[in-house]
Amino acid sequence: MEFCPKDGTLMMPSKGGKTSVCPKCGSRAKAEKSDVVMKETIAHEKIKVKRRPKEIEETEATVAAECPKCGNDKAFWWVTQTGSGLAGMEDIPDTEFFRCAKCRYTWRKGGV
Repeated sequence: MEFCPKDGTLMMPSKGGKTSVCPKCGSRAKAEKSDVVMKETIAHEKIKVKRRPKEIEETEATVAAECPKCGNDKAFWWVTQTGSGLAGMEDIPDTEFFRCAKCRYTWRKGGV
């Protein structure tokens, strides 16, 4: 480990690993061969959202609602409570969800 000679902050390795940089003041020093360069790799996983089979959606309630995306006048409709159910909270209103029967765009109305 190497500390900044100006302010005593722990020096961090630069991207190339040949110098050390103080994150506080920007001071640089040549990295010694015995210094260990640490790297952290963060992997992000793509989460696949399962869509409901079309047969199930066709049995859901439909209403006359204009799709804001394509203008179609028929949508699937369901209601969900979207707020937190913490104790002591007031009653949380339901949120109405709509999914266009044509373009499948989803939007909501009301609620939190």
